[in-house]
Amino acid sequence: MHKFQPETLGYIAGALTTLSLVPQVIQVYRTRSTKDVSLGMFALFSLGVLSWLLYGLWIDSTPVIWANAITLALALSVLYAKWRWR
Repeated sequence: MHKFQPETLGYIAGALTTLSLVPQVIQVYRTRSTKDVSLGMFALFSLGVLSWLLYGLWIDSTPVIWANAITLALALSVLYAKWRWR
């Protein structure tokens, strides 16, 4: 019998939270509008995700590292759009 590994839950959680940003990124780049995007929220969120990424590197946790690296890239793309199309 296959034993459920804690890392499996980490990969599932990471995939779900990372994928949650995809609709926002698509919306921003499709409409080229960021008027309803909170700069403060995305800036703080990005700092938090960067902290999680650094933590994942520190403890050498693959699910934490990959999920937060991708999430940070998505969040930074929204921040870039906010700056670019202000």
